[in-house]
Amino acid sequence: MNEQIEALLNEIRLFGLKESFDYRLSQAMEDNLTLQDFSVLILEDELQYRKNKRFELLRKRAKFREQVFLEDFKTSPKRGITKSMVQQFKTLGFIENKENLVFIGGTGAGKSFLSQAIGQAACAGGVETFFISVNKLFKEVEAAEVSGNYLNYVRRIMKFKLLILDDFGLRNYSHAEANILYDLLEDRYQKGPVIITSQVKPQGWRSLFEDEVIAEAILDRLTSCAHIVDVKGDSYRPNHAPKEKLKLDE
Repeated sequence: MNEQIEALLNEIRLFGLKESFDYRLSQAMEDNLTLQDFSVLILEDELQYRKNKRFELLRKRAKFREQVFLEDFKTSPKRGITKSMVQQFKTLGFIENKENLVFIGGTGAGKSFLSQAIGQAACAGGVETFFISVNKLFKEVEAAEVSGNYLNYVRRIMKFKLLILDDFGLRNYSHAEANILYDLLEDRYQKGPVIITSQVKPQGWRSLFEDEVIAEAILDRLTSCAHIVDVKGDSYRPNHAPKEKLKLDE
């Protein structure tokens, strides 16, 4: 690539094309590609570069705990997660239809793995996503209230097209927390989908709240248009354990 071409690509910010230009030029000469074919290839490279940059930006904003992918989840009918279900998750149809996903299961069953993997698939599809544990959400809300930034915090949460609330139901919630959760869910109802992970089945969610009316309203907004998936089996975490144990000095 000569300096003039490089300078022009930098000025118009075609960085993906810049990265692949020399390779595609060599390919064009070796394969005797037409100008049109060459143009298509370098434009596709630029588009893919931008998609990758967008994905990394969205993934960073989402604040996932770990980088995981649906392809890596070990499906099994016994676990309640089949290959066809994973393929459905990949289509992100639930986002388009504004439907919630609720993953129920024991500790380490793979609920958080699935929710984060779906979230990262959403980021790859250009969907702005936010992942947070319910307990951390309430801590951040409390801090925002103290600093006088509560409304700004809620508005920021609402801008995300997909909201993932992890570990719902680990404890009972106060009246104030219930109101906060209701406000978030009410604003998102049939507008932006929510993914919930919980060890407690929806039938037991009412007992988590002091006020039965608010509990019923929260339950309705989470489950009335939701796919509830029971993730079964032993802990999924051993699949990520070290392949070999460390040898300790005797």
